Amino acid sequence: MGKAGNGRLDALQAALAAEHAAVYGYGVVGGRIAEDRRAEARTAYDAHRARRDALAREVRDLGGEPVAAAAGYALPFSVPDSAAAVRLAAELEDRLAGVYSDLVRAAEGGGRTSAAGALREAAVRAVRWRGGSVAFPGLAERVGTPAGRSAAPGASDTATATASPTA
Repeated sequence: MGKAGNGRLDALQAALAAEHAAVYGYGVVGGRIAEDRRAEARTAYDAHRARRDALAREVRDLGGEPVAAAAGYALPFSVPDSAAAVRLAAELEDRLAGVYSDLVRAAEGGGRTSAAGALREAAVRAVRWRGGSVAFPGLAERVGTPAGRSAAPGASDTATATASPTA
């Protein structure tokens, strides 16, 4: 596989790691969210599980071994109540948007279209959770970081896109 193919595989693996962490994070959200937003949390949880499974298939199709989920993840902040659960859901979506913006850049054709769709979905969910939007979803967290990268140090650490592994 050429350099472009490796870049795409790396970006897919990073997105997969972020989706693993998002699925975990939404498990926490679901346990703390108020009843009036529980269906929204469940819908997002199911969407991230489906996206995670699709990414794993895509990694396999490229000859890679899908990155495994960590046994647990450290959340970016304490989630003692529904308000914090809503903030966590918005944070999960913002961080996923950043990972998907990398995948848009690395992919071509249908893969780029799919990644752009995932970026859009994450941005829309973030707006719904937060009640407001940002100008460039997936890029805001990259401002002021070296080489335009997010605070997550690398593809293997992309789980920190939502949380840090504790396992």
